[in-house]
Amino acid sequence: MKQAPRQWYERLSYFLLSKGYARRAVDKTLFIRKHDNDVILVKVYVNDIIFGSNNNTLCEEFVAAMQGEFEMSMMGELTYFLGLQVKQIKHGTFLNRSKYCFDLLKKFKMEDCKEAATPIATNYLMDADEAGQSVDSTKYRGLIGSLLYLTTSRPDIQFGVYLCASFKQIQRNHTLRLQKGF
Repeated sequence: MKQAPRQWYERLSYFLLSKGYARRAVDKTLFIRKHDNDVILVKVYVNDIIFGSNNNTLCEEFVAAMQGEFEMSMMGELTYFLGLQVKQIKHGTFLNRSKYCFDLLKKFKMEDCKEAATPIATNYLMDADEAGQSVDSTKYRGLIGSLLYLTTSRPDIQFGVYLCASFKQIQRNHTLRLQKGF
């Protein structure tokens, strides 16, 4: 069933395009339909669909059309998606990743780690600590991947995560040792 996601996406795309939506050139999973001064945005992520509009009638029409064509359920107002907490109020929409961060700390058993204002000083280099405890490289790659995803909204940790990510290729079952550089 490797083709199932592609076939689902093609069927959904055809349906949306036939309803007057335009697929974006850069992000092929984003569909937009404009009606006078109103717009509805539809974002597809695997088998999840997020949509919103500046006109509630467009949202209601979208839901009716989708439920008429596909078996789907409405999950209600968006509150959490892909690690983003979403808070919608009258004056705007607010996003944060505190739950994602706490979940990462728990997943990698770091709930009791010491906080730091900056993740790592810019004048440190990394190398293998041959005498240290060995590191699970799969767990290390998972942590780096999770942190790289987090850097899209946390530029303050980009340098430290980049340094650890670049060291990942060198690291082979050794602990990391920081040494003052420059």
